[in-house]
Amino acid sequence: VRFSNRNILQFAFAFTTTKTVSGTSSSFVSKAATTTAFFQNIQPPSKVRTIATNTSKMVKARTALDEMGSKGEFKRKDAVWRNWISSEPGAKFPPEKDRYHLYVARACGWAHRTMVTRALKGLEDAISVTITHPMFVRTRPNDENDTHAGWMFGDPDGEPLSNSIGLGGPFPACYPKNEPDDQVEGAKFLRDIYEAAGDTEGKYTVPVLWDKKLKTIVSNESSEIIRMLSSEFNEFAKNPELDIYPESMRKDIDEINDWVYSSLNNGVYRCGFAQSQEAYDKAIAELTEGFDRVDEILKKQRYIAGDTFTEADIRLFTTLVRFDEVYNVYFKCNTRMCSQSPSILNYMREIYQMPGVAETCDMEQIKVHYYASHPNLNRWSIVPRGPDTIKLLEEPHNRAEM
Repeated sequence: VRFSNRNILQFAFAFTTTKTVSGTSSSFVSKAATTTAFFQNIQPPSKVRTIATNTSKMVKARTALDEMGSKGEFKRKDAVWRNWISSEPGAKFPPEKDRYHLYVARACGWAHRTMVTRALKGLEDAISVTITHPMFVRTRPNDENDTHAGWMFGDPDGEPLSNSIGLGGPFPACYPKNEPDDQVEGAKFLRDIYEAAGDTEGKYTVPVLWDKKLKTIVSNESSEIIRMLSSEFNEFAKNPELDIYPESMRKDIDEINDWVYSSLNNGVYRCGFAQSQEAYDKAIAELTEGFDRVDEILKKQRYIAGDTFTEADIRLFTTLVRFDEVYNVYFKCNTRMCSQSPSILNYMREIYQMPGVAETCDMEQIKVHYYASHPNLNRWSIVPRGPDTIKLLEEPHNRAEM
């Protein structure tokens, strides 16, 4: 139910009268004036933390840190925009050159999957991209009641930034390739893109596959976007022969994806976001087991699913490339390191050195995102120097011998 300011003031006046009837007249006037002033400062419905969209549902802005279980365990919720680009007759989203746009962050491992796939398929001329600023900042900075922090678009003329509680930095308002958005008029934050599409969930994540023609979101599920990029745009791709999800290997790929996701891709977040010792201990044990399983497999075969490079390698690589610099330290995943596992390190080197992949890896933006976006985990947003993973990945590998 929505009340006007007048309704609220009438209620407040009646409430104050009831509570002060035994007091003096000066007490009555003082308390009534104080209450009236308080309610006059209430923001109208369009500016409170729950945001009215073009649907009847009220949306509460949230992030992954809000997705916690009763025992302090991180419980990631599934993406909700799950449409599919298809060549089938009558499809709502048919493959077309320059119709679709990717919103990504160089910092984000989930979005990084789509950047690697786009590069390997040679789809740069078919699908445009906007790369967000790496930091989470207040997405409604002028509304004290809305504390949501999320992805912003780069502002070449902007003032230096601190974290969402005003500490740390200063960080530049625009890193290389952090372009302002040109798809939705006036958009300064990724949140604006979601709201323009009528989102009703309130979790504003990357990647986003955007339809320029229909002005809506096709998908925000990275695992499905990379399959669409692999299979549905071959007539526009420079490398149409690359199939990262070959039919003959799908069963094996799906099985590998399942345990790699739970133990590593999402496992690092289960460690880092845990709010109880029990939850952390369970997550780190499963992560360590998963890491060792990967290590053993890669000692015997060139790629994680066999002798063929597949989507399972892309999904694994984008977690491993962040492991030593971020997850080992920030998310307390300190039982293992990629740099100390020769099979894993050489595997990473091969993928990093594939055409176009190195250009998608930006360790500066990766580290700024993680270390400066969660003040509850790193209040002062101090960014550690790290072991220089990128330099290690530039060295020769031995995977061709496998």
